[in-house]
Amino acid sequence: MKAYERLLNYVKILTPSNENSQTVPSSDCQFDLARVLENEMKELGLSDVYLDDKCYLYGKLPATKGYENCPAIGFIAHMDTVSDFCDHPIRPILTKNYNGEALPLGDSGLVLDPKVFPHLSSLKGRTLITSDGTTILGADDKAGIAEILTMVERLISKEIPHGPINIAFTPDEEIGSGAEYFDVKRFDADFAYTLDGDTEGEIQFENFNACKAEFEITGFNVHPGSSKDTMINASLVAMEINSCLPSMETPRNTEDYEGFYHLIDMNGDVSHATLHYIVRDHDQGLFEAKKQTLRLIAKNMNEKWGDGCVTLTITDQYQNMAEVIKDCPHLIKNAKKACKNAGVAPLVLPIRGGTDGCQLSFRGLPCPNLGTGGHGYHGPYEHITVEGMDLATDMVIHSNLSVYTTYRQDTSFFTFHFFTKLFLHPYDTLRLQFPSWILYEILIPRFFLDFLLSMISG
Repeated sequence: MKAYERLLNYVKILTPSNENSQTVPSSDCQFDLARVLENEMKELGLSDVYLDDKCYLYGKLPATKGYENCPAIGFIAHMDTVSDFCDHPIRPILTKNYNGEALPLGDSGLVLDPKVFPHLSSLKGRTLITSDGTTILGADDKAGIAEILTMVERLISKEIPHGPINIAFTPDEEIGSGAEYFDVKRFDADFAYTLDGDTEGEIQFENFNACKAEFEITGFNVHPGSSKDTMINASLVAMEINSCLPSMETPRNTEDYEGFYHLIDMNGDVSHATLHYIVRDHDQGLFEAKKQTLRLIAKNMNEKWGDGCVTLTITDQYQNMAEVIKDCPHLIKNAKKACKNAGVAPLVLPIRGGTDGCQLSFRGLPCPNLGTGGHGYHGPYEHITVEGMDLATDMVIHSNLSVYTTYRQDTSFFTFHFFTKLFLHPYDTLRLQFPSWILYEILIPRFFLDFLLSMISG
């Protein structure tokens, strides 16, 4: 089965996460997809398939003979989607031999326009997959799931040699808590990649530092006819708070490494109002400065309108994983090599967002992000191509083939792993390190080598 065929099946299962929920997962519907994937993983022949009570799904593909002592590589994708544009069934549409021009999305009245999405011209001739314009598509991140399982199927069916491969599918990534209950020990990988990016060939290891910020404003409501010097209109205070923020530091006006304040929700009346922001910046110092700006605004508003009028709650979400990945250069080298071998141009770009890998990297599992071939996420303009998914799948297959050589080149990380393996499996480990190990069998009697190794390992 091709990756896009899997995607078409997965997107029909609605899995919006719910930011206001107090449960894990935040929506029961995520189990609907998880159970489908659980059965598929077992049918593919994965071992140790396990779905826990919080909707984290794990599985392993054991190493082929002779590769047992290779480092274990992991692949991760998330099952949930955003909740926006997700209130009725998703109807994916395939447009074969796309002409690169403006494309009406069903009967929705929306148009996928190259003037808004300039990359569309580069997709000319491909088979484009969209929704009908009334919903999201759900390629974020069901495309990643489809590509991972297609990789597994091809490795098995074509008998491609590989080391241990561990996969996991997570809930609630879209609300920032996808890695919160991830069992790193059960996953048992030396390192991993999330497949949760855009264009095929994307390699990302720098992400935003991120937090949520909520202003709660308590007003003072009296009759408007007698409110002179008395009324405090909470909605107007909310407007004043937003006006204090730098007007150009919004998602629309920033790019690359530039951070922003993003107002995602507001509501209120005279008596009470709330403002919900997400705050992002790659630079840790600038990120802390943004949080301090919010605190200063809250302080000044309370000085102006009275203590207790404004309450600010800041909740940190994730950090820039570049701090971790810089010590694991083999991960980026491996991804670049995999792109080259798959015929894909590597695109090393900062993430203007976050992934499960951000948190996992700080929990001992270095985890850069790879592109899936999708575009226009989180809205009705979301789209992906069959060919892009094929290339992304080829890339992750090649990442398994090239991982060992690049891993060995990273001396600090490799040395630790090598000596750990040497202590546990001395003979097999040395045999794996030397392609000409047969010469050792000929030139050095096995009993002598075993004796030496027993002395090394104590």
